[in-house]
Amino acid sequence: MADDDTKTVPLTVDEYALVKALRPAMAALTRAFDANLYPLGLTHAEYVTLMFLSEAPDRSLRLGELARLCQQSPSHVGRTVQRLQAEGLVERHQSSLDARSYRAVLTDAGFARLEQAWPVHIAGVRRNLFDHFEGVDVGALAAAFQRVADSAV
Repeated sequence: MADDDTKTVPLTVDEYALVKALRPAMAALTRAFDANLYPLGLTHAEYVTLMFLSEAPDRSLRLGELARLCQQSPSHVGRTVQRLQAEGLVERHQSSLDARSYRAVLTDAGFARLEQAWPVHIAGVRRNLFDHFEGVDVGALAAAFQRVADSAV
């Protein structure tokens, strides 16, 4: 069967069930992760922002790169960084190479907040996600989703 022919083949019952469940599952996870982090004064988007900054060299990223990593629009990441900046968790610096470009820099207070939130987030991820994956090859699932992400335009 040619590649073009696969586009017209109907989905199997299991494929359709997965497609149908994917968006509600992602929304449910986002709500659960937000609820878990709320007592620590963070949203999941803020946690992810702090996480990517903590993993970056010098705990610093251009806002455009941070937006790409967080899978958010530049304006959304800009608002997230502003909220984190207001709490002293992130600093925003103008690039010395390009006056139009800004970098977000994780502060020591931001790293400390991330360290505080990390065990709470991990427990929530286990409870809300992995506890439902009994018998699922998580490594194969992760690889499949990474291929999807890598192929998306």
